[in-house]
Amino acid sequence: MKRKGFTLIELMIVVAIIGILAAIAIPKFAQMLEKSREGATKGNLAAIRSAVTIYYSEKEGTFPGDLTTAFTSYLYPIPAAKATPLGNSTVVVMATTIPSAVGTGWCYITDPTSMPFQGYVFANSTGTDTKGSSFTTY
Repeated sequence: MKRKGFTLIELMIVVAIIGILAAIAIPKFAQMLEKSREGATKGNLAAIRSAVTIYYSEKEGTFPGDLTTAFTSYLYPIPAAKATPLGNSTVVVMATTIPSAVGTGWCYITDPTSMPFQGYVFANSTGTDTKGSSFTTY
């Protein structure tokens, strides 16, 4: 009499192979998620910069004083800095210089003496992305 089915050894080998594949795939998946967050951060940063440029051109050479009150008709709500080191935050910090420390959210340069960066928006962190570039280089 011949029985049909798999032996215990064959099933254990299949489970071991699936475990090895999962051990390889899960870290890659996590890395892909972080890269997608960084891509969303770059896209959101471009949207904020574009809105600031539109404001600047409509107000005939005046940058917004902040990105909350009068600016809301140009971009509302402020999109989040989605990259994990930036804290998935919508906070906008007003600054006079480019960020020089690790922080979260966005940094908006308001100082007119800090040309050419007045009115410029940065990711508010000197931390690095998955490629090793500082977030302030976005």
